[in-house]
Amino acid sequence: MQKRLIVNHQLLEIMVMRLCHQLIENHGDFSDSVIIGLQPRGRQVAQRIQSTLKAILGTTVPTGYLDTTFHRDDFRRRDTPLAANATHIDFLIEGKKVILADDVLYTGRSVRAAMDAMISFGRPANVELLVLIDRLYSRHLPIEPTYVGRRVNSLQSQRVLVEWQGSETQEDNIWLVTKNEE
Repeated sequence: MQKRLIVNHQLLEIMVMRLCHQLIENHGDFSDSVIIGLQPRGRQVAQRIQSTLKAILGTTVPTGYLDTTFHRDDFRRRDTPLAANATHIDFLIEGKKVILADDVLYTGRSVRAAMDAMISFGRPANVELLVLIDRLYSRHLPIEPTYVGRRVNSLQSQRVLVEWQGSETQEDNIWLVTKNEE
């Protein structure tokens, strides 16, 4: 397996700050806006965006996370059942501007599933998509992000790996991973 660093921790911090400033331009004081991270990896993105917005604005934007497992179009096509993640949305989204946050946009199927799952919590006034990485030329559905950290050309055999600082890694990084064919 080959790993190529495409976004280091310093650039990732700059990207998050830029995304937050773009959100502020469009959402102002966030009085009618909420952030929802797509489980599992969008949760960290949503939390990072929320904490950065709090540092800039001094207010906390309502933030939750959403599991889409049972709304996926491949849910019943797998040999082994998918394990569901938790959903935590303790606010109404009826009439709100919703910012869906995820780490990587690939085929668009997770976002479609998220929109289906989100309707259980009300009908939003508007839905926008924020992603750290947009994998170009890979979409199966006509879904495009509103806010993008970086666009990446990649092969279908590659994957994008977002690492957050924690027990397994020393710093935040984004990698393009290619499996070696033997």
